[in-house]
Amino acid sequence: MTLSPSELQVLIARLTGVADEMGAVLQRAAFSPNIKERADCSAAVFDAHGRALAQAAHIPVHLGSMPASVAAVVEAFDVGQGDGDSQLGPGEHAVVNDPFRGGTHLNDITVVTPVWDDGDLLGWVANRAHHADVGGAAPGSLPADAVDVAAEGLRIPPSRLDDDLRALVLANSRTPWERSGDLDAQIGANVVGAQRLMRLLRAPTEEVLAHGERLARASIAALPDGEFTATDRMDSIGPGGSPAQLRCTVRIQGEQIEFDFTGTDPQGWGNVNAPEAVTVSAVAYVVRSVVGIDLPTNAGALQPVTVVAPAGSIVAAQFPAAVGAGNVEVSQRIVDVATRALAEVPGVAVAAASQGTMNNVLIGGSGGGPANAWVYYETIAGGQGGRPPDPSRAESEPQPGMSGVQTHMTNTRNTPIEALERAFPLRVLRYRLRRGSGGVGAASGGEGIERDLQMLEDATVSLITERRASQPWGLAGGEPGASGENWLLPGGDETRAERLPDKCTIQLRAGDVLRMLTPGGGGWGDPTWSDAGLR
Repeated sequence: MTLSPSELQVLIARLTGVADEMGAVLQRAAFSPNIKERADCSAAVFDAHGRALAQAAHIPVHLGSMPASVAAVVEAFDVGQGDGDSQLGPGEHAVVNDPFRGGTHLNDITVVTPVWDDGDLLGWVANRAHHADVGGAAPGSLPADAVDVAAEGLRIPPSRLDDDLRALVLANSRTPWERSGDLDAQIGANVVGAQRLMRLLRAPTEEVLAHGERLARASIAALPDGEFTATDRMDSIGPGGSPAQLRCTVRIQGEQIEFDFTGTDPQGWGNVNAPEAVTVSAVAYVVRSVVGIDLPTNAGALQPVTVVAPAGSIVAAQFPAAVGAGNVEVSQRIVDVATRALAEVPGVAVAAASQGTMNNVLIGGSGGGPANAWVYYETIAGGQGGRPPDPSRAESEPQPGMSGVQTHMTNTRNTPIEALERAFPLRVLRYRLRRGSGGVGAASGGEGIERDLQMLEDATVSLITERRASQPWGLAGGEPGASGENWLLPGGDETRAERLPDKCTIQLRAGDVLRMLTPGGGGWGDPTWSDAGLR
């Protein structure tokens, strides 16, 4: 059966709609504010071989890495190949969060479900959600001073999700009631997804993948052949640690494109290490946002793309490396360095650097007893880079970066202050744009955020941030955005303010105030250029 172009688009839209509905179910049913308010979760559908067919517009770092987790489940259970108890049967689910088997960091738990129909394996549905606490050395499971993955919580290889495994997950979390509710929401989302997908997977989905590959090859072929290199650096590999270099060489030849990270520093003792799946995810995002903005989100679109990530480097960390910041910080900077390399390609329009960090804040306390323990997690928005004119439009002008937005590898919402203060012993004293933080340019960078958060009881705080020592770069003559700052105001006293490092885990007392100033985006274009001169 061959689909017409219109029939193909309808099929792609219907597959994407399944993933959209899964995400909606997950968010509506979740217990934790991090999922139900911030939407820190993602969903996708796969064919019987574990190849991505469609994804919802959720979290890029989840979506690009999820296929590796699905592949690990397919391999572990030999689904569709063997028989007996080793397989996942109808109504069964697998769970995995292992960073070295397709995961990102331990908080991101993936639930994978086979779709069976009359004994035939039709495909898979999967969703990934950030659980606010999965154990480890500090509330939130992202201790800034972790030196191996064991300090970051419970690591789950591909496993059947049964009562025993659920009990193990709950026993390792500081907030087991949240984990139970969020796992139920993930299962419910997959049940709905499997029901919807069963109606579609006897359609010729091979055409969906072939369509994605054709578009990708055409987009790459339109670029000039060549080799283009850029470098960037992480502020530190951990508290008090040295910087770490990222290096990316982009090679374009015909319909093929390669992202080679040879020359990137080895994995370090801290948690600024990304598993290879995170690096692949970041490259997939760059390809779709820079090389071919109309590319579908399926496995076919990545067939002409090669990623070279040296094993044992900070972009392909090996066990037992701590990886908490790899998902949230290294991923952002992989985007920066790969995008900067593509900026050297003639005819490619690239924006200046966005804030280059997720500004992770993790706060937890006992609440006076185990039954009242709480954990709060948030990533704070910042400035987007100034954007160049659209080369496909003759009258296009450069556009300033947006202010106070999540960019690149994250796509979460802001936790409403009312929801935050209702759920946790915290008070938001200040939350506004950081005026003057965007880099000046013909298109200025977006502004960062100023946020003051007061502790209403004693708490453990972990900060995992970047662009505190370096600045988001400007492009084409634009100026860099302002770097970020972290501050402690003991007792809320401005006169006793202490500058905090980019990464730390500290104890705060009731009344203390945590102040975060997030980076602005870099500017694009010479600020002295006139509108007329840009045309």
